[in-house]
Amino acid sequence: MAARSLEIGAAGIRAARTIEILRTERGLSQRELAARVTALGRPMSNTMLSRIERAQRRCDVDDLLTLAQALRVPARALLQDSATC
Repeated sequence: MAARSLEIGAAGIRAARTIEILRTERGLSQRELAARVTALGRPMSNTMLSRIERAQRRCDVDDLLTLAQALRVPARALLQDSATC
């Protein structure tokens, strides 16, 4: 059986947009945020972060929790509509 690609759903796309918005609001480059995430024990390159923000890479729960910690927001903030952040 061939592996099927996993599409990114509405929540994943919303999280991707919110991560980018919060990162830019905090004046962080992708490289800086990826370094923060890595320092928290979840290795992430700026390329990986770029792909997450463009919804080209799935953001698993461990990524989501560590990104929230690096951005200093509750994890649920990454899942809410960016207009409410």
